[in-house]
Amino acid sequence: MIIDGDKLKEDLMNYYGSATPFYPVAFLDVSRVETATSEELLNIALNNNVDLSEYEIKGKIKKYK
Repeated sequence: MIIDGDKLKEDLMNYYGSATPFYPVAFLDVSRVETATSEELLNIALNNNVDLSEYEIKGKIKKYK
């Protein structure tokens, strides 16, 4: 499965960002998502029960050699 990491990152930042007015410590989570590697983003998403199939890039992917 190939994941659209940019969309996943954007949605996770919005998710945590929406909590900041009520829970200022959520700024730490926003920062963590902003600087996360691809693997870290997947772990954050899985820990928050995000359905990764919503971020799957469908169709043929061209591979270049």
